[in-house]
Amino acid sequence: MRVWSRTLSGRLCRVSSSFLENMAEEDNQLLHNDNNENNRVRTLRDQMNPTRTSAPSCIVFPPDASHFNFKPEIIQLLPSFYGLDLENLYLHLREFEEVCNIYNDSNCSMNTIRLKLVPFSLKDKAKTWLQNLRLGSIRVWDEMQQQFLKKFFPSHKTNSFKRKIIIFTKKPGETFYQCWDRYRDLLNTCPHHGFETWRLVSYFYEGLTARGRQIVELMCNGTFEDKDPNETMEYLDLLAENAQN
Repeated sequence: MRVWSRTLSGRLCRVSSSFLENMAEEDNQLLHNDNNENNRVRTLRDQMNPTRTSAPSCIVFPPDASHFNFKPEIIQLLPSFYGLDLENLYLHLREFEEVCNIYNDSNCSMNTIRLKLVPFSLKDKAKTWLQNLRLGSIRVWDEMQQQFLKKFFPSHKTNSFKRKIIIFTKKPGETFYQCWDRYRDLLNTCPHHGFETWRLVSYFYEGLTARGRQIVELMCNGTFEDKDPNETMEYLDLLAENAQN
């Protein structure tokens, strides 16, 4: 017996009833096999031995990442960050970006290069932190930097450095060059301190001994406090450089 049936293209054609029965039997068999696979009882060995070997990444790479030309030798140049309290996060980011800037790859943007290389610069605690970030939470380098600062330079650490800037004082036996260099390091460690230039100058100036302030005034013929704040910073740089020589 032949019956009418509609093809995938929508056309009607006549086929035998036995042909339709065979097709239905094959469909039922496939469905039965799928159900058996899904309903298969997992043994204790299955439960205790996971099949996945890696966790999904928190980084969503841009489309041009598929053209990234990986160069193993660049890994040796990358600075390492372990996530320790004594480490300078800003220094690490600056050195990391310097290495990325010498990575010539016309097929990828600098954003992609940095996202591809940053996992290789993190070690121990910092690497674990990256692996624990929410899946797909990082799409651009700016987001990675924000997460870095949020984790390894929290607000209480910022407030601690701001207090150190405010109460900065010259140590006994410290030369002017050493004192200014230590103050500069403090500012570079926390560049988001938020202080205006004139306040930075005044904190340093007031932290000098009376003799130190007198020397500064003498070196600029008594016009130090009459200078523009940015000019005074440059003047202190020059004074420290001369003191070193």
